[in-house]
Amino acid sequence: MNPVRRERDPEGRPRNARPRDGLGRPLPRGAVGVPRAPEGVVRAPAVTIAEAQRLLDAGMPFHAHEVLEDAWKSSPRGERALWQALAQLAVGWTHLLRGNAVGARALLVRGRDGIRCYVPDPPYALDLAGLVAWTDDVLVGLDDRRPCEAVHPPRLRR
Repeated sequence: MNPVRRERDPEGRPRNARPRDGLGRPLPRGAVGVPRAPEGVVRAPAVTIAEAQRLLDAGMPFHAHEVLEDAWKSSPRGERALWQALAQLAVGWTHLLRGNAVGARALLVRGRDGIRCYVPDPPYALDLAGLVAWTDDVLVGLDDRRPCEAVHPPRLRR
């Protein structure tokens, strides 16, 4: 039996090289996908927030999550939980737009709960209270079976 070889990046890490759509779903090989955010980029927090917001506003929360994940992996230990929670909110919105209500709820709750402790003194001018309110509204919308098209992108800053 011949095992299937996983695609790998130049450093040997597993990477799926297939093109992806705006919501991060893999497309058939040879299809034209949207440009992906480069992975492993260390950005200043303000640049991370601006790029993630640009991608959220463009309806590409999966790609925003990749930018936030870079911050999570490269930030000082005391900030990693914040960036992880922001990435989880982006993935939660990705699941919502893909029609996966169960996955959306799980990631949105995890992300919201992860940012709550930062609300009293939010770093980098983040609107964490606004993100908690946005998440709570989306969760109510899931309960009410509101169409996901009615959900506006989250605002990382006011």
